[in-house]
Amino acid sequence: MKNYSIEVNSAKMNESGFSIQAGWITIYQVNPVSREYIGANYEYLPIGVGVPAGSYIDVPELPLVGLALRRSVDGKQWEHVSDYRGQTVYNTETRQPQKITDIGALQDNQTLLVPTSEFDKWEDGKWVTDLEAQRQALIENKKVELNTKLSQASERIQVLSDAVELNLATEEEKNELKAWKTYRLQLSRVDINSPENTFPDMPSVK
Repeated sequence: MKNYSIEVNSAKMNESGFSIQAGWITIYQVNPVSREYIGANYEYLPIGVGVPAGSYIDVPELPLVGLALRRSVDGKQWEHVSDYRGQTVYNTETRQPQKITDIGALQDNQTLLVPTSEFDKWEDGKWVTDLEAQRQALIENKKVELNTKLSQASERIQVLSDAVELNLATEEEKNELKAWKTYRLQLSRVDINSPENTFPDMPSVK
């Protein structure tokens, strides 16, 4: 019989998960919330004691790049799941971006594909630009711009008309009044429903 041993005493476990021989055992621990693997440790187990909560003794297989390692919901096995952390996904209903912070598959309304415009909608697994919505938005923007230009022209015409009516207008102001009236007339003839049409140049303000 040997008086000494240079071997580390290893714990032995029964089928119920309790130690039947006191000693050290390697445990593999997980995050209590996400169940993601966080590291290995040595644990000393007296007889009749199990491993700490969130710890397991079966050796996990390390995942490939792009995957994360976690314990299954029932705690019986290790599993590899998608890991998109740090990446930006887009809501297929709102187009809003979101940074992924948790492991696991994407939600049904999330995609890594980037929408190309504010008029994109999700169809058949891809973004499709709603051309009609885009056209209507352009028309609305053009209408706002037209009204702004008409208002500016009318204000200038009113001032110059006052000068003419009071016989106080210079020749330069009379010519300017004519230019602004011509400009306002040209504006009124712009068809904002046609994207090819552009606005006339505004007369120079003296």
